[in-house]
Amino acid sequence: MRGLLAGIFQDFVTGLQFLTRLRIFAESEWSPERFGRSVRLFPLIGAVVGSLLAALYGVFSFLREGRPPLHVMAVSLVLADILLTGGMHWDGLMDTMDGLLCGQSREDTLAIMKDSRVGSGGVMAFAVIIFSKVALLMAMNQALLPIALFSMPVAGRMAMVIGVSLFPYARSKGLGKDFAVYSGRKTCLIAGLLSLSLLGPLGPAALAGLAAAAVFAILFARHVAGVLGGLTGDVYGAVKELSEVVCLAAYLLFLQ
Repeated sequence: MRGLLAGIFQDFVTGLQFLTRLRIFAESEWSPERFGRSVRLFPLIGAVVGSLLAALYGVFSFLREGRPPLHVMAVSLVLADILLTGGMHWDGLMDTMDGLLCGQSREDTLAIMKDSRVGSGGVMAFAVIIFSKVALLMAMNQALLPIALFSMPVAGRMAMVIGVSLFPYARSKGLGKDFAVYSGRKTCLIAGLLSLSLLGPLGPAALAGLAAAAVFAILFARHVAGVLGGLTGDVYGAVKELSEVVCLAAYLLFLQ
């Protein structure tokens, strides 16, 4: 049992240190198998990020006696999320939207996505998602905001699990392929149960956000897979960012 728990912890650390800037200990070897095993723990990694974002909101509330300036707070929270992840998922979002908006064929789209330069489609997508997150946080019921900040990264990473485990990989090789090869429906089931255990106790708003993100992830991933014949690592990042916006938007149902 101790060996099993140690292995799970190591897989968690691998995922945490790859998906975020957080460091627990140095890793000199990143095996494909460990990458694949870490996928089922993505929602738990999201919970770590969400806890830090909720704690930052708590600092704002304390400094402003429960009345944080909404515009400063919202921008700071979005910026903190980018800093915690190193902008990895945003890069994937921009590459994906460049390809989908500008590509004329599967090969053309994949080539555009692989190009390190950012085009107009990526810039527009970045701006729209940034403004959307800030606007949704400002419109949020303040009583629900800590829950939303915690559940958003959980739902976003559950959306990534859906893309990784339920859809084929579009390229013959790539870092994202390591995740896909060693993941499957069992991975998705474990991650789903983990997400429910994390968000279920927080009430209907958190569950609504999770459900909305999951449904969107399936629909978006299915569309992209139809265009590319599968998904890529960039698409995983795009799924995460877009699903987080959908998750926040679901909280608007609970404004009153």
